[in-house]
This record gives sequence, C-alpha cells and structure tokens, in this order.
Amino acid sequence: MRTFIILAGLIYTIPCEAEKLPSKAKNVILFLADAGGLGAVNAASIHGYDKAQSLFVQSWPNIGLSDTSTASQWVSDSAAGMSAIMTGQKTHNGVISMGPDTARGKQDGARLKTLLMYAEEHGLSTGVMTNVNVADATPAACYSNANDRRKYGEIIQQAFAPKYGDGPDVLMGIGRAAIDKSLAEQGSSLDALSQKHGRKVYASLSDVPSSEPRPVVIQEKDMNLPAAAEQALERLSRNKKGYFLMIEWDAHTDNPQQGLGNLVAFDKLIRSIAGKVNMKETLLIFTADHSFDISTKGGKRGEPLLAGYEEWKQKNAAQRNAVVEIPALRVNHNHTGEEVVVAAMGPGADKVHGFLPNTRIFEVMLEAYGWKR
Repeated sequence: MRTFIILAGLIYTIPCEAEKLPSKAKNVILFLADAGGLGAVNAASIHGYDKAQSLFVQSWPNIGLSDTSTASQWVSDSAAGMSAIMTGQKTHNGVISMGPDTARGKQDGARLKTLLMYAEEHGLSTGVMTNVNVADATPAACYSNANDRRKYGEIIQQAFAPKYGDGPDVLMGIGRAAIDKSLAEQGSSLDALSQKHGRKVYASLSDVPSSEPRPVVIQEKDMNLPAAAEQALERLSRNKKGYFLMIEWDAHTDNPQQGLGNLVAFDKLIRSIAGKVNMKETLLIFTADHSFDISTKGGKRGEPLLAGYEEWKQKNAAQRNAVVEIPALRVNHNHTGEEVVVAAMGPGADKVHGFLPNTRIFEVMLEAYGWKR
C-alpha cells in the first residue's frame, strides 16, 4: 500500500514501510539561487503568486537554515559561500575552493577536493550550468581551485585538465568574451583550449548536436537554463553509476523585477526537473550561497508587490545603486550575513534540518552518495 501526497501541484508516492526510500542517492542535483536568501524567497512567492509560501521549494519536507559566514568575515561572497558548500570547509571571500591559508590573489592555499571531484573520482557523470559567467565564483567552485575568483583563464583551463576524472561532462554558461580576454593574458584562448584537448567549445546552446556526448557551451549572454538542463539531464542520466549536477540561477535583486522573476522561473524549472527524475534515487537540494538586502516592508494582498517600481526607476535613473524604496519593498545593493534556507527532497534529505553551517550541505551530499572524505 502506498500513500499519495501532493506538493505544489505535483503528486508523489510515499512507499510503505517495506518500500522506504533508500538512504543512499545515485544522483544529486544542487539548485543554487545566487543571493536567494529568505527575503528574496519570500518576496518571489508573493511576486509570482500573490501568496506567501507558494514556491515549489517551499513545499519540500526537509528544511534547514544555513549559516553563510566565511573563515574571516560574517558576510560572504559567492566564492567563499559556494566553496564551503562544495568542499565542506570555509575559506575567504574571493577564494575558489582553497583553504583559509590562501592569500587572495597572492598565494595559493590548500587545494580542496570538491564534491564534483569526488563524483569524477567515483566514475559518475558531472554537470555545471549557470546563467552567469561559467568561470566565475559559483560554477568555478565546483570544478576548480584558484586564489582569486577573477582568474577566469586559470579557472576554465581546469575544466579541460582536471585533477580527478575527465572534468565536467556538461559545462554550460555565459561570459565568453571575459573568459577569452583572461585566457589571452596567458597566451591562450578558448579555441586553443578546444584544439589542445579535442573538445569543442560551442558558442551557442542551439549549436550543440544531439550526437555530442560531453558538451561545453560558453555563450556571450542569455543562457536558456531550462533548455540547458534538459540537454544536461538527458546526457548525464546515461551513466548507470549516477551523476552530480549543479544548476545556478542568478537571484540578485538589485533590480527586484528581474531578480524576483528569476527566482520564480528557477522554481518552475526545479518543479519540472523534480517531476522528471527518479525521486527514489535522486537527492534534490535548494539553497543560496549568501543572502541579499531585500525586505518586504508593506503591501496588501491583491496588489502587485512591485507597484511603484517603474516610477521609482524613472525618478532615480541618474543615481547608481540608489536604495530601492517602494510601498512594499526596500532593496539595498549589498550581500547580507543572515542564514539562508536549505530545502531537500529525496534520499538523504532527512539530514537537512535545524540550523546548520553551510559546510554541512557538502556532508549531506557526500553522505547521500555513501562516500567518505
């Protein structure tokens, strides 16, 4: 006998005692909302549905609150925040998956082994995709080690010449010109990398042929994450050993219309993926690398959360980084240090509960696979 439950419009079956979900996961998908703190998540739900707690991820059964502080500061950037999630160790702002003995931009510290590297070592397929620069902090913390997040050329080369396995099987993002510029400073280019390693770097997602088993796509801008995720899952799921996939969607709310819209769209993508993968063998985790200074300070049900924003933009067009003040929202242009939500579903999700350090997220994923450091 099975129990059926409905979470945000999707029907899931809960196995009976003899059919409990396995404690180990074959696959792990990490959904990373960059700057998607509690204030943004709450506002996104109201913006998208005129109701609180209406996002799909807000219906998940396992919830925790993650500290995002760094090894030296209370407020994290994406580099330190994601490095902690991917390695289980805190480091400094601006540092990519290296230990706290690193001096940013000056001296390497201990090279930390990321969850993606563990997955490569165990023969799983791996994927990293984002709608920001694919060599910048969040994606870079998955597949590289660097003493400065701005060293795009050094970082991207590690995707082609990894220490473990053969590197990300699927790598998709934007920032082509910036990455090529950084590579040029080292006497290289994306074309040179492609030729050296025999791996084509596509300039557009639409250019990838169905016969390409390990696509690398670096566009200049406008990555279609739902289309990219569909391509990635189709390829990664071919591996009988399983896969690890990280999907980042920018949720900074400097422009609240764009940022909140991104979170609503990301949540819809997560809902779609949850309905397609085998939830008996796939752990899903949603979290943020750090929070952002957005607060809901007013507004009424039935009224648009962003009422007055267009007028505010016109009035403040000449003022860069002016604090957004509209009837329902206040947005400052900086990261903040409060906890962010961690939501989980699938095998191993029961380990997510209460207050936890961001380094614990790494441990939850590692334990779900059944691996040890």
